[in-house]
Amino acid sequence: MREIAKEYYDELIDLLGSIEVTGRTDGKFDLYRGVEAAGLLICKQNAQGRKVIFVGNGASAAMSSHASTDFWKNGGLKAIAFNDSSLLTCISNDYGYQHVFEKPVEMFAEPGDVLFAISSSGNSENIVRAVQAAKAKDCKILTLTGFKPDNRLRCLGDLNFYVAAKDYGPVEIIHHSICHCILDTIIKAKNGQVSD
Repeated sequence: MREIAKEYYDELIDLLGSIEVTGRTDGKFDLYRGVEAAGLLICKQNAQGRKVIFVGNGASAAMSSHASTDFWKNGGLKAIAFNDSSLLTCISNDYGYQHVFEKPVEMFAEPGDVLFAISSSGNSENIVRAVQAAKAKDCKILTLTGFKPDNRLRCLGDLNFYVAAKDYGPVEIIHHSICHCILDTIIKAKNGQVSD
């Protein structure tokens, strides 16, 4: 069992080193520049009164709820996740599950808001539709994906974080760490703890 644990963490270390971040026009760059770019984007939009919106399914939904709470409580940023059970069941029942995030984004997103679209596969139809709705509202988009490098979501964001893992666990762990890192970077920058 010890060897299995070692292999597990060795894989996470390797995956952390292989995260790819792409921008809409900037090509590929490393994780650290990606975190910096995401933090700067969120701070700029927040300074203009914009909010951060998180969407995800399953564990990514739990991550969205956790991150949105941390972003407003610890980071002092307006943030929300569309994971209320009444919202999820109402929209799914009335419109279909593929529209479960698209409809609230259409209603509540405003130009300049930042949407975190989190999907391990990058192919969840409801997440892709949320991104399309956010683009139509002139929002900024951050995607976090995994599995196959040619997933649908990976090319839709202003910034796209891709984890080259085939299993949910490592992808979700790294996505969660990226959300925390972006927020912690923002908090430290707000407190003057960032040096050039």
